[in-house]
Amino acid sequence: MTSAFALPPEKCVSATFKRQEALQEAVQRLLNRGVPRERISIIGRNFQTEARITGFLTRKDVILDGLATGALYGSLFGSVLSLLTGVGVLFIPFIGTVVAAGPLAAALLGATTGAIYGALGAGLGSALISLGMPQDKAAIYQTRVQAGEFLLVVEVPAEKSGEIFLLLQSAGGEEVAITDMQIPKEGEGKLASKDQIAPEIKGDLSEEAQQTFVEAYNQALDEHPEPQNALMKAWERIKHLFDRDERGIFSKRKSE
Repeated sequence: MTSAFALPPEKCVSATFKRQEALQEAVQRLLNRGVPRERISIIGRNFQTEARITGFLTRKDVILDGLATGALYGSLFGSVLSLLTGVGVLFIPFIGTVVAAGPLAAALLGATTGAIYGALGAGLGSALISLGMPQDKAAIYQTRVQAGEFLLVVEVPAEKSGEIFLLLQSAGGEEVAITDMQIPKEGEGKLASKDQIAPEIKGDLSEEAQQTFVEAYNQALDEHPEPQNALMKAWERIKHLFDRDERGIFSKRKSE
């Protein structure tokens, strides 16, 4: 039987939660209702972790260190994040280090559009506004995440948005809202050019290394059609062929 949530998302329903336990309960209720985990996003500063995190990581750092596995994220960040996809850690101005999961995390970590990449430098609120979140609500969410609360965003068909609104409200969500925010999905398939490399990765590569990255990524996709695996293979190729220069950019080709 096809789930009603298999339709393309048309609305985002969002809410904040003060306690991680309440957030986890809300996520579990969404999953029990049939909402795919690929449509659920969360962002927060104060997740209880089972391992100490110093500084902050990005998806790129995790891939470079060969740690891009769901098991890692489950062990680091506990059960609520292990329920979702695309977990990562990033630094957001005015908020600091946050843990994020789901399609919104993938968009922010990958900076899939120039608008997000630029807006994220001005804070979470600006990034949400660039995706279509009303300005007043985006400002409230930034303030609440900064204060240590958790933001939950669910993508659903418009006809289901009222139902999910009530679910989040009954689960203890605050500032619940239905908006037209649209979260861009990461590009699938091969990279057509260097311009399609995510900015967080491109900034660490010289022009020559960028071209090498594209070629290695596309070759890896031919061998195994999994983007995460292709990213890891591309980075392995970069580290095999290039050293970092004094600016930290992979630009110095190693002698064969």
